[in-house]
Amino acid sequence: MFVSFFESVKYVGHLLPISFLRIFLGYYYLEQALQNYRGDFLTRPRIADQIAEWLPSSHAPNWFKIFASAQMIPNWQTVAFIIVGLEFAIAISYIIGYVVRPMALLGVLMCVTMLFLSGPGQEDFFKTFLAIHLILAWVGAGRCLGVDYYFFKRRRGIWW
Repeated sequence: MFVSFFESVKYVGHLLPISFLRIFLGYYYLEQALQNYRGDFLTRPRIADQIAEWLPSSHAPNWFKIFASAQMIPNWQTVAFIIVGLEFAIAISYIIGYVVRPMALLGVLMCVTMLFLSGPGQEDFFKTFLAIHLILAWVGAGRCLGVDYYFFKRRRGIWW
């Protein structure tokens, strides 16, 4: 498995720049998850305050606004744990290059949700991350400098 990690550069080296983007994004998500975990994100209702503040002016569909105000605001601690857990999962997946496509789809879901819940100053940020997650889901960038190449050689499929 260790040999196939370096062998991946030889056979799918054209994905090397996208792999660097994947690793950088994984590092960013790891920093965010650690910052949220060590800070007061899990203990104070910051996410509920953010949702309550920006939801009325959001471009989200009405069903999402109803769901967010009825389920996400009262259960803010569960939402905060889900966000931190997804950040950790995406970070580890992107850094080691394992199951990048499914994690990229989860990243797309998280970015769309955060796009609806965040203020106008962060829209461009989440749109950019949404595009990057879609590219990683399309290309499957774990096959270069990642563990996915080992599984791609043995079991070809859409997940690798």
